Amino acid sequence: MLLQARPSDTTAAAHDRLYRALRTQVMHGELPPGQALTLRGLGRAFGVSMTPAREAVRRLVAEGALTLSASGRISTPELSPERIEELAAIRALLEPELAARALPRAHFALIERLKTINAACAEAVTKQDAVGYVRANLEFHRTLYLRAQAPAMLAMTETVWLQLGPTMRALYARLRRNEPPQHHRMILAALKAGDEPGLRLAVRTDVTQGLRHLAG
Repeated sequence: MLLQARPSDTTAAAHDRLYRALRTQVMHGELPPGQALTLRGLGRAFGVSMTPAREAVRRLVAEGALTLSASGRISTPELSPERIEELAAIRALLEPELAARALPRAHFALIERLKTINAACAEAVTKQDAVGYVRANLEFHRTLYLRAQAPAMLAMTETVWLQLGPTMRALYARLRRNEPPQHHRMILAALKAGDEPGLRLAVRTDVTQGLRHLAG
């Protein structure tokens, strides 16, 4: 029986580097919805060969971060109103639960860290920096949810963020906000007060309000 050859460490490292970098770009909305990509272009941009580029794309397609048409066209997701509504409903189920599980571990240092991240959100809004806003907004939520100690639930949530990244960037660029979302302040107040029902409501409202503009 012949053993299948394993990829070289160099190839595996190149694939992982491209996968992580491209995944972050998609999640943070650095690429617009429907952005076409090619294996050759990705390889050139990241300085890797076609093999790790193909493997990274395969993983991202499986996660919903990229789409692959029957003709082989690779692109970032373009979501229908129905798909946006479905993903918003998933966020409304998962994220309040993550926040509630994090609440018993929401000590002073965490709340201060979240305030600092929220200030970065406000700065991105002031600069009309849609990508910076999406990045800081997700960091706010992830920092809180990590305290939930529910890695499977957080992984599911991040998969939803991946699919929504380009769409969220387009939304915030279109809305032209001039102030950060008030629900972050409500989340912080509920954490400080130990108010689980208030926290669940604030998170649910925060993660669905913007998406309604797209799905409506």
